[in-house]
Amino acid sequence: MTTLNNAVDMRSVSKAFSGVVVLDSVDFEVRPGEVHALAGGNGAGKSTLMKILQGVYRADAGEILIDSVRARIDSIHAAKAAGVGMVFQEFSLVPSLSVARNIFLGDEPLTRIGLIDERALVRQANEIFAGMEVTIDPRAQVGQLGTAYWQLTEIAKALSQNARVLIMDEPTASLARHETEALFELIGRLKARGISIIYISHRMDEVYRIADRITVLRDGRRLFTESLSVVSPEDIVEGIVGRKIEGKLTYRERDAVEHDGPPLLEVRGLTAGDRVREVSFTLRRGEIVGLAGLMGSGRTELARALFGIDRSQRGEVLVKGRRVSLASPKHAIAAGLALVPEDRREQGLVLDHSVRENLLLPLLDEVRRGPLLSTAESRSLSASLIKRLRIKVAHPNRPVRLLSGGNQQKVVIAKWLGTDPDVLILDEPTAGVDIGTKSEILDRVRELAASGKAVIVISSEYPELLAVSDRILIIREGSIVREVARRDIPDEETLELAVQGVKK
Repeated sequence: MTTLNNAVDMRSVSKAFSGVVVLDSVDFEVRPGEVHALAGGNGAGKSTLMKILQGVYRADAGEILIDSVRARIDSIHAAKAAGVGMVFQEFSLVPSLSVARNIFLGDEPLTRIGLIDERALVRQANEIFAGMEVTIDPRAQVGQLGTAYWQLTEIAKALSQNARVLIMDEPTASLARHETEALFELIGRLKARGISIIYISHRMDEVYRIADRITVLRDGRRLFTESLSVVSPEDIVEGIVGRKIEGKLTYRERDAVEHDGPPLLEVRGLTAGDRVREVSFTLRRGEIVGLAGLMGSGRTELARALFGIDRSQRGEVLVKGRRVSLASPKHAIAAGLALVPEDRREQGLVLDHSVRENLLLPLLDEVRRGPLLSTAESRSLSASLIKRLRIKVAHPNRPVRLLSGGNQQKVVIAKWLGTDPDVLILDEPTAGVDIGTKSEILDRVRELAASGKAVIVISSEYPELLAVSDRILIIREGSIVREVARRDIPDEETLELAVQGVKK
């Protein structure tokens, strides 16, 4: 591999944790002003490779060259000094501070008497935003801004440290479509300035839209690096998964829905806060209902209200024809409801606890024998859930934070499936997971519905909604404004227009 004119060269990089090889002599290169996509299944080694480049981990073997000069990147500070910046999928900002304070946190300009120079802080932040060609008030409190502004602040923070190489990890995961378009335009401007961007994403449409080349990792090894002009999406997906994925994201007519008899779930005039307004719908046994809407439309708030997290002011919910109390999640679970939240790390897992402990959290009564928990039954139950969801883990006692994002998501889904719910609510169930894991999760959803349960799927991924939903509810400003049968939605464009409120 040549190092001529490369912004980054990672040569024969290897890394193991507790004897488990995560990276096996991986080569990775990025050219100046290039958008280089990095893809691979969950656990392929992408995050570890980038954490080595960022200085979070030290490689066991190999070397890193920045602008053809060997670099010793043994800390985050060393990476910053070398010109490497990262925009995290989980934001690293302080919500209570201003935009400008976040950008220069730890490196604020000072006055002669040693106080933070607020004027200089705002001026320098404005200069960075002007270079990015975006408009943000540097004095605004980050916690009061939308997700797109958090993303821009993260990018500005990296650029303030003179980053010449920018790592973006699933940067559009929390963005609405128009915000994604704005981000792509910004990436184009950064690229024109000669800044190299490593773009980690599971979304092939995005990769083909903005990237020049792609590197695919599998099982800790580099499978290939190719120009996107000569490799097909099918080749990439097969490389990521190790097999062909055929028909997994294609809708298949199902006959499991029980149209006779009372609904399994009935929601009547539910109102909670200002984001859930007079919502009414029904859900039958064996049915999968998709919930589609723009960011801020009330999708997640409806899920939270149904699970008893947010208190409702009006309306009623019936399960199996009986009115139930949703005063708390405990009441919702007792009524046969379960929720897989949109943020697995913050809301779905206790990261420092083991995989087994996370799986058993809602199931402690199942394994309690008097005042103690049965070790044998705990192991048996957790093992069955790991097998059912095909969770890849070296040992159930490992901290769940060490698992890949896709396997963490499987843990969250598995623990709620263990409660045997009548109604499962899934909020962005495949966010940040690879195509293979996504297909597995969708298969579990279909299996659950086929067993007579009912499922609500909330997703910003329209192919995913169209693949599994029997009906789709359109939510706007906290209200269900339209219900569409899947057979009446021929393509993604039709669903997009429905969500936007445009008649085709």
